[in-house]
Amino acid sequence: MKAIPTDVSDFLEYRPETGDFFWLKSQGGPKKGDMAGSISSNGYRYISFDRRRFLAHRLAWFCSHGRDPEASIDHINGNKLDNRICNLRLASQTQNLGNQRGRRNNPAGYKGVTKVKWGWMARIQFQGRQIYLGLFSSAQAAHAAYCRAAVELFGEFARAA
Repeated sequence: MKAIPTDVSDFLEYRPETGDFFWLKSQGGPKKGDMAGSISSNGYRYISFDRRRFLAHRLAWFCSHGRDPEASIDHINGNKLDNRICNLRLASQTQNLGNQRGRRNNPAGYKGVTKVKWGWMARIQFQGRQIYLGLFSSAQAAHAAYCRAAVELFGEFARAA
């Protein structure tokens, strides 16, 4: 990851209670006082300055703690645009993945559950491998197995939905 310039506070004002950034100087296009950044197709806010592009949540961490984050930054509530410092925490890549939301296009309607010929299968991904949790007669029972495994594997980073 690219290091965040120490003079970031010369360019941007960070408001930890809202998670928003504002320009302190006019920058060609953006004017002083304008909200900084734009939302990318991946759903994250990026802010460009000093001829480089930075993720807003990593800038928020830097502005609040005075140093680059030494790990991934996890959005506790799962909202990629909620960059309030109270919603950000350091996380390993595995922990960050454990806090991901379920896929919207999952026909079962439950995270970690798949409809198969013989019933409902539950599985979970942990440290790059799929772990089979069993075959169940209902989607709800399979999801309950997923939730138990998620809490066991991811602890406070577990997200069931």
